[in-house]
Amino acid sequence: MNWDDLKLFLAVARAGRLASAAKAIGQDATTVSRRIRRLEQALQARLFEHTPSGHVLTDQGSALFEAAERMEAAAMGIQRDAAPASQLAGAIRISASEGFGSRIIAPHVGDFTRAHPQVQIDLIASSGVLNPSRREADIAVMLARPKAGPLIARKLTDYALGLYAAPAYLASAPRLAGPGDLASHVLVGYVPDQIYAPELRYLSEIGSRLEATIRSSSINAQAEIIAAGTGCGVLPCFIGDAVPGLVRALPEIGIERSFWLVVHRDLRGIARIDRFLAWLTQRIEQLRPLMMGRG
Repeated sequence: MNWDDLKLFLAVARAGRLASAAKAIGQDATTVSRRIRRLEQALQARLFEHTPSGHVLTDQGSALFEAAERMEAAAMGIQRDAAPASQLAGAIRISASEGFGSRIIAPHVGDFTRAHPQVQIDLIASSGVLNPSRREADIAVMLARPKAGPLIARKLTDYALGLYAAPAYLASAPRLAGPGDLASHVLVGYVPDQIYAPELRYLSEIGSRLEATIRSSSINAQAEIIAAGTGCGVLPCFIGDAVPGLVRALPEIGIERSFWLVVHRDLRGIARIDRFLAWLTQRIEQLRPLMMGRG
């Protein structure tokens, strides 16, 4: 198998169209098509379905895509390690959801800046994520893989969520033996018209008629409301397990989501960007038990 063919495969998979991929990498579409066919022959697998909307990965193509991205990351790692320290200067703007930015990046980013003091970090941690396609951010940690744009995206980590409450609330509230009892409880959650991603609609997965009666656009504010004994609500485990006094109210309720690491493809190969991507990936590996509620 030719690594150059794999790079062409990645370009087509990310662009979704043969012509767009060919233009992006400076080759003609006929050559790209021929080399994709050569790769399929070598693997004895069909990698793309040709649809009116473009090239869509098959199951075998999706499996190869994940493996090829790991190979690409390893190759980029070799380049990062060889980059002279003098190149590690300049600004990095990172956009992340409020919870991830404030609870995962913020407490640890000093480790990165101490190692690279000439790099300036702008951390935008808010309700909503800036768009790397429009160059609003250099790096984004998103709740879903973007469907379009000149972007490189890969799954950063899965994470777990659970129902949390303060013991004082549980002691004074109605019986809570199962999800069916939640209708009689004070629920804390998001303001419906401020939910910026469908992945944040947690309560509907527990019960179709459940609605929050105390609502905030801020996940950190929700955590504080729950910790004050006002009600119960769904929190990421990396928040709920870290807030003093909170407990899992119904351990059988388990929700799982994913964070995706997204960067504009033109920024790959820039030393400070690649070094931060590698640092964040390594940090998440160390924090995986916390992310999955096993910390």
